[in-house]
Amino acid sequence: MRTDSSPGTLPAREHLPAADAGTPVLDVVIPVYNEEKDLQPCVLRLHEHLKRTFPYAFRITIADNASTDTTALVAARLDAEIPEVTNFRLEQKGRGRALRTVWSASNAPILAYMDVDLSTDLNALLPLVAPLISGHSDLAIGSRLARSSRVVRGPKREFISRAYNLILRGSLQARFSDAQCGFKAIRRDVAQVLLPLVEDTGWFFDTEMLVLAERAGLRIHEVPVDWVDDPNSTVHIVKTATDDLKGVWRIGKALATGSLALDRLARPFGDDPRDRDLANVPKGLARQLVGFCVVGGLSTLFYLVLYSLFRQFSGSQVANALALLVSAVANTAANRRLTFGVRGRGGAVRHQAQGLVVFGIGLALTSGSLAALNAASDNPAHSTELAVLIAANLAATVLRFLLFRAWVFPDRDDSGSGTGGAVAAAHTPSAPAYGTPTTPPYGTAAPYAPLPQRPMPHQQPYARPHRSTQVRAGEAADGNWRDATVRLQPVRPHDTDPGDPR
Repeated sequence: MRTDSSPGTLPAREHLPAADAGTPVLDVVIPVYNEEKDLQPCVLRLHEHLKRTFPYAFRITIADNASTDTTALVAARLDAEIPEVTNFRLEQKGRGRALRTVWSASNAPILAYMDVDLSTDLNALLPLVAPLISGHSDLAIGSRLARSSRVVRGPKREFISRAYNLILRGSLQARFSDAQCGFKAIRRDVAQVLLPLVEDTGWFFDTEMLVLAERAGLRIHEVPVDWVDDPNSTVHIVKTATDDLKGVWRIGKALATGSLALDRLARPFGDDPRDRDLANVPKGLARQLVGFCVVGGLSTLFYLVLYSLFRQFSGSQVANALALLVSAVANTAANRRLTFGVRGRGGAVRHQAQGLVVFGIGLALTSGSLAALNAASDNPAHSTELAVLIAANLAATVLRFLLFRAWVFPDRDDSGSGTGGAVAAAHTPSAPAYGTPTTPPYGTAAPYAPLPQRPMPHQQPYARPHRSTQVRAGEAADGNWRDATVRLQPVRPHDTDPGDPR
């Protein structure tokens, strides 16, 4: 069982301590844009609920998303009147941008967000964050599509929501049931590694984060919620749906081409069977056998179809060679990606060259079988040829798997060169944000090395009396740019303000 925590890995999940003076355990972010009417009732209701039911210290952060009405004034007043409320002003729109910026700056070990309309019943908040506090899960989402959920909304929104989640399941193999419910939470140590990989700054932010987390092997907890649709919602359904479909295409393309190194974020999962070293069983053999059989069955059908097509205008030996060559290239590419988990373009040419050598062995077996058949019968039936080729291909398949596993895609060591190589070291959580204590954060197995100290105007990110913060996306409150894996997400080219000279 793997229990170490090396660079590029996440620490083992641990239950948060019962109390920690001065640091909120939960930071609930409410992203708002022109919500001057709904903001104050939302914050007051949420604050009252947390004070009454939540057993840990908490913070409510208003993420003002470049509002142009009096939302900023309402947020500032709530900030001044309620000690647990903090105002965070951004000068650019985008819910994803707001969440990534505030979550990256927060020092709370559990980060959550909810929509300002409070469509979700707040009684689901503690069940949402409890698995993260206990160390059981990495992310948690509210689901309106679970069987035990109770939802009140119109047929149009119901159809769009279910259709969107069906698209996610069909195109990205997503297993979570509700990608866009505005009720989610994440552990801070996971957010430090995951958020820099999320590109979207709008409504697709949730979906992209969940897909990457699921593909990385992180555990997502779902909570059935009671949800009542807000009839005054300002979300533009058509534009949001279009942007989401573009995001699905972008993520699907990235996963298909292997440009995202997300085979699995390394984390000691305790009793996870995937982390056990079983005696006399090579690592990953069962999964590879299943993948190889599936790919082999499909490529065999592909080969037989090609053989039948080529046989119409050529002899059996030529048709066999052409069909085997084309199917061998496709078979090597599919096994490289699906069976042995190799992603990216590195080594692809070498793997195909080695695959062609294996193809030569298969060609010798199948061509020899056809030659023996033709020697035994002057004019064998086409069905007889196919039967002989299937038998020869079975023998070639066993040999191909052994050669693929031992020679083409051999197991690597744990130094980062393996076929399942996970995450670049640049994603390693290395140190706490400026202004936070240098003691290890919750759930961290290995100690942190403190950064060299520099003069700072404040010692805490939300220290009073200057709790109301105004920054650009990706910029710290003190004006310094910070490392994305630990603090604020760096500005991408599409995040920058054209009027900003930087």
